[in-house]
Amino acid sequence: MLKLTAIFFLTIGHVHGAAYKQVVINEYGPPDVLQVVNQAKLPEPGLGEVRVKVLAAGVSFTDTMVRKGIYVGVEAEFPFSPGYDLVGIVDKLGPGVEGITVGQRVADLTVYGSYTEYAIRPANSLVAVPDNVDPVEAVSLVLSYTTAYQMLHRVGDLKAGQTVLIHGASGAVGMALAQIGKVAGLKMFGTASTAKQDFVENLGVSPIDYKTENFVEKVMSATENQGVDVVFDAVSIDNFQRSFSTLKPGGKLITYGFYSQSLSSEAGDSFQMVKEFLKWKWLQLRWKWFSSEGRSADFYSITDLRKSHPDWFREDLEALFQLLANKEISPEIWKTFPLSEAVQAHQLLEQGKVRGKIVLRVAE
Repeated sequence: MLKLTAIFFLTIGHVHGAAYKQVVINEYGPPDVLQVVNQAKLPEPGLGEVRVKVLAAGVSFTDTMVRKGIYVGVEAEFPFSPGYDLVGIVDKLGPGVEGITVGQRVADLTVYGSYTEYAIRPANSLVAVPDNVDPVEAVSLVLSYTTAYQMLHRVGDLKAGQTVLIHGASGAVGMALAQIGKVAGLKMFGTASTAKQDFVENLGVSPIDYKTENFVEKVMSATENQGVDVVFDAVSIDNFQRSFSTLKPGGKLITYGFYSQSLSSEAGDSFQMVKEFLKWKWLQLRWKWFSSEGRSADFYSITDLRKSHPDWFREDLEALFQLLANKEISPEIWKTFPLSEAVQAHQLLEQGKVRGKIVLRVAE
C-alpha cells in the first residue's frame, strides 16, 4: 500500500522567491474538491533528486479515482495532489545526480503530484524527452500510450496479422491501442458509443456499437467463429466474462481496470473496488483451472510492471517518443486547460464525452 503524507508538500514550492501554484485535495469527493493553492517555499532537491518545472500534466480517469478515494493501492492523507504523469524542464539538480542536465526536458510517471508548477522527482525515474516533440503530446504518451504499448508487446506479445478486440476504442488508452496496433499491423475490432463510430473507424478499427450491438456475436461473425487473439478490457467483471468467450484457442484476455465500477463508486468506497478485484482474481483462477484450449486472462498494472521491470518502462517510453517524432503515432488532444481549470477537466472526463486526451498546460 502506497502511503502519501503531508511531508510530500515539503518537496514543492517557489523559485527565486515567487510563490507557485498547485492543485490539492483536502477531502474525497466530486471534481470541486480540487483547489488551487499558492505554495510559498520549495526546499532544495535532496540526494539523487531533481527539481522539475512542469510544462504539462496529463488528466486521466485514474486521477478521478484517486480524487474519489477509490484507487486501490494509494492511501493518502490530506492534503495531497493528484496527477499521474508530467513533462517538464529540469530546474535544479540535487547532490549525486549524474547524466541529467539543467534545462533538459524530461517525463515521469508520478502516480500522484503532477498538478503543480514545480515538483521534486527522483532522478532515476526520469526519461529524456526529445526536443522536437510538443510537451502536450509527449505527456499524453507517458500513461496511456505506455500502457497500450506494454499490453500489446510485453503482455500480449502480438505479431503482425493477429486480431484484437479493444473495448472503449475512443478513449485515451483505446485510441493508443489502435494507433500502436496499426503500426504493428494488427487487425482490430473496437467498441464505442453510437456517436463515436466514425472516430473509431478513422483509427483503423472496425467499430462495434456496444449500445445497439452484441459485441460477442459481431466478433464471432466477423472472424468466422474463430475469435480473436487478444481482448483489451477495462469495463467490468461481467464484460470480462463476455470478452473471454470471444477468444480463439490460445487467446488472452488482458484487463487493466474496472471502469463501470469506478463510475458508480462513491467517494472513499475503496472496499467495493477491492471486492471487485478479488472477484476478478477468482475468475482468473477458475479460467486457468477449467478453461479449454489454453485461453488465459491477465491483469495489467503499469505501476507494478514498472517496479518489476524499470528498464522496460524507459525503453518503451523512449520507443514511443521516437514513434511520435517520426509521426507514426499522433495523440488526439481533445482539450487543454490551465492548471487553474483542473475542476472543469475532471468534470468533462467523467461525463464520458471525451474524444482523446485532456492535458493541463502548466507552463510554456
